[in-house]
Amino acid sequence: MLKKYVYFFSEGNKEMKSLLGGKGANLAEMNKIGLPVPPGFTITTKACNRYYECDREIDKEIKEQIFNNLKILERETGKVFGDSENPLLVSVRSGAVISMPGMMDTVLNLGLNDITVKGLSKKTNNERFAYDSYRRFIQMFGDVVLGIPKYKFDSVLEKVKMEKRVENDTELTIDDLREMIKKYKDLIKKEARIDFPDNPEEQLMMAVKAVFDSWNNSRAIVYRKINDIPHHLGTAVNVQSMVFGNMGENSGTGVAFTRHPSTGKKEIFGEFLLNAQGEDVVAGIRTPKPISELKNIMPKVYDEFVKITEILENHYKDMQDIEFTIEEGKLYILQTRNGKRTAKAAVNIAVDMANEGLIDKKTAVMRIDPQQIGQLLYPTFKSEELKKAKKIAEGLPASPGAATGKIYFNAEDAVKAADSGEKVILVRVETSPEDIEGMVKAEAILTARGGMTSHAAVVARGMGKCCVAGCGEIRIEEHNKLFRAGDKVYREGDFISIDGNTGKVYEGIIETKDADLIGNFGVLMEWADEFRRLRVRTNADTPRDSEIAVKFGAEGIGLCRTEHMFFKENRILAVREMIISKTVEERKKALDKLLPFQKEDFIGIFRAMGCRPVTIRLLDPPLHEFLPNKDEDIKILAKEIGVEFNALKDKIEELKEFNPMLGHRGCRLGITYPEIYEMQVKAIILAAIEVKEKFGIEIKPEIMIPLVGIEREIEIIKQLINQTAENIMSEKGMKIAYKVGTMIEVPRAALIADKIAKHAEFFSFGTNDLTQMTFGFSRDDSGKFINEYREKEIFEKDPFARLDQVGVGKLVEMAINLGRQTRKDIKLGICGEHGGEPQSIDFFHRIGLDYVSCSPYRVPIARLAAAQAAIRNSN
Repeated sequence: MLKKYVYFFSEGNKEMKSLLGGKGANLAEMNKIGLPVPPGFTITTKACNRYYECDREIDKEIKEQIFNNLKILERETGKVFGDSENPLLVSVRSGAVISMPGMMDTVLNLGLNDITVKGLSKKTNNERFAYDSYRRFIQMFGDVVLGIPKYKFDSVLEKVKMEKRVENDTELTIDDLREMIKKYKDLIKKEARIDFPDNPEEQLMMAVKAVFDSWNNSRAIVYRKINDIPHHLGTAVNVQSMVFGNMGENSGTGVAFTRHPSTGKKEIFGEFLLNAQGEDVVAGIRTPKPISELKNIMPKVYDEFVKITEILENHYKDMQDIEFTIEEGKLYILQTRNGKRTAKAAVNIAVDMANEGLIDKKTAVMRIDPQQIGQLLYPTFKSEELKKAKKIAEGLPASPGAATGKIYFNAEDAVKAADSGEKVILVRVETSPEDIEGMVKAEAILTARGGMTSHAAVVARGMGKCCVAGCGEIRIEEHNKLFRAGDKVYREGDFISIDGNTGKVYEGIIETKDADLIGNFGVLMEWADEFRRLRVRTNADTPRDSEIAVKFGAEGIGLCRTEHMFFKENRILAVREMIISKTVEERKKALDKLLPFQKEDFIGIFRAMGCRPVTIRLLDPPLHEFLPNKDEDIKILAKEIGVEFNALKDKIEELKEFNPMLGHRGCRLGITYPEIYEMQVKAIILAAIEVKEKFGIEIKPEIMIPLVGIEREIEIIKQLINQTAENIMSEKGMKIAYKVGTMIEVPRAALIADKIAKHAEFFSFGTNDLTQMTFGFSRDDSGKFINEYREKEIFEKDPFARLDQVGVGKLVEMAINLGRQTRKDIKLGICGEHGGEPQSIDFFHRIGLDYVSCSPYRVPIARLAAAQAAIRNSN
């Protein structure tokens, strides 16, 4: 039996997404439930993969199925492809399994040539419409299929409009359009070195090939990498009979969402243009009208559209993004998909739909992308600073948030500036998919043209980037790298600030404030907490970080790095005195100066955390990191501590290491300089006692020994910790319930975890170092080759960003099992960067960790990811 590569819309449904792509599956589903969908067929993702297997050639079997379905389409429509009297015209659109808005290519009005355009003109009795459709087709075909940059066609259009002294393309006459068609064909001959193809069947196969090729265009590849979409899925191609929104003032096209994509409010939100085709709305060439105005212009069409939005939202049980066309007063639905939305809208929609009974709590929790939650946690402008700011322009509030940065006018410059450490705002007349890398790197995006559903708006919302679109008050001169607002000129490198919540653009830098998490966000987090098993702690080294983390729902501290405290200005000198001490007595004297500072640090953190557990890692980095490198800095230090320059320089050279990551650090410091750890333990226990005495807070410190790889190491240091703690508690007459444990970050520690567990009451997996040591490369240096590894598919993801479950994960799982064999009640957590990464959290849930720990701003992400892991793995 022949493989089926092509499906007519009537043969599919929404469950066939992997084969028909999202667009094709939804077109089939809408057809099935009786909505007004122009007929057509879908060439499957299997056909796309077959195309690549055949060295980018469409094989005979697939071609036959395409033309067989074209015959069915001719019967359904009563039109004939390539006919001179009643021509069938089609659109050819990509349709990936996972929605990739604007990343791949579309061709409209396919089937037109010098003969069929006359048939279309006669059949519709609308010559201007026919020739307008023809010139649009030539432009799209030239751009998408023949690879001629769109701006070259735009230049021809702008030149003709200027010569004819008209502002809009709708004002061009039939003769003007004929002239443009000739110029477009001349452009194709010059740029592509071929004549524009007149044969509709040839046009169709070239367009299908172009859509398959667009799966691997650079912007689609970048988009997939950013959004973790597998490269092997391929795209489907949808061939659909054309309906025309450019047939006059009783026709139009638009895009609408069933709920507001920025706020989640339950209202139809969208835009439309009369006498236009679909690309006019998203390209921002003309400024569209809000969907509410359609009610006044075409009330029956509007009422029908409202009913359809309700049907679709209830059917898919999610907010829908709908494309529609009105042809001479008749409404057609061209696409529906789950709409892209901001994090704020996602949360509001999920909670509201659960409260409405459309979905349950579990579905609401599963519907939110945990990484997207981070968008809610970012700062907004301080109101007092905003009052002083100078507003220079106002556009549409296309994607919420606030950002300050230097202006750059093209993606390439924006990427370079961002890579050199600058905060960038990408300023464009309008964005296109080619700008994707610049948009990724930018803090925010500002465009002069385009509406709320323009490319800039949709992509920015999906990325969680602040965006102001359609800011017609600024006049951008991209070639001169400047824009004008009023009588002032702003050039590349100047600072501006933009507010995506209001659409306002300001001069200069404006200070920001932390997000205020209230309302449905709190409700969603409460629901998440009902389902999750994993506890969520934070990595925090200061009282302020601890307070932020508690506000975000942290249930303790999983990692407090004491070395970060040593770098503060009022103590670094004492640290350096301690390091260059020649005797134990000198070292202890310097450490005595540090003791009160360390104690105060811990008091602040303990107070912020209340009764929650706090894991404090004893000093970890090599000592040379605290000393200066440059001669001028060494001279200053020598003078401050009263030693000779050469003696100090010799000591610094002596402490330097060839490979500090594997050198004199972690527990090795505690073995060779026990007085350092002794001081730190004193500070921890004294702080816990003081907080208990003064504030009545029962502190449960967890003292963590870093970098253990040998059983005897932890045995020696634990004895030191216990002896020091007992002495302090005896002296103060108060008991503190502390624990002693270790970080598992050396592969050998994972292999002998049963032995280490004899002495450790808890393990915290330091997956940053464990990843470095397991792979045998440095996180600091791996940036030189990680991208190459990802390009060549050696890595799917940077292993420092997402845990390597096969290798490093196996060590973690082994250590858990060995540790529990020795100590059944051992507490197990993870405090590496992976503690806030959703897929890693799913793994930690499955292997039975007790908690994850991550940076304060990732705590809500981890809470939600932990809930999703519990729900996902309960089935």
